[in-house]
Amino acid sequence: MSRTARPAVGTFVFFSVAFALAIYFTFAAVQGDFGLFRRAEIEAEARDLSRQLSEVQVQVAQMENLTKRLSDDYLDLDLLDEQARSVLGMLRSDEIVIR
Repeated sequence: MSRTARPAVGTFVFFSVAFALAIYFTFAAVQGDFGLFRRAEIEAEARDLSRQLSEVQVQVAQMENLTKRLSDDYLDLDLLDEQARSVLGMLRSDEIVIR
């Protein structure tokens, strides 16, 4: 009985499919929706949003301070005087105006 040399088509198909799956999963791990590049984008966006949050918190603190200073419980006479002169367009007698 003689055996003829048959090409190993099944082996070739198996390794071709395995290679294609490996390439697909590698691409998905790097470039996919939950891949490394997307994670880097999300971390960069989180850093930017954290910076914006700190800036907004500083602005809110400043506004709260000004609001408190204009409230009935806390009266800052200098701020009240400045606001009244600004709104009414009046000057104190000891002020010098340069135009």
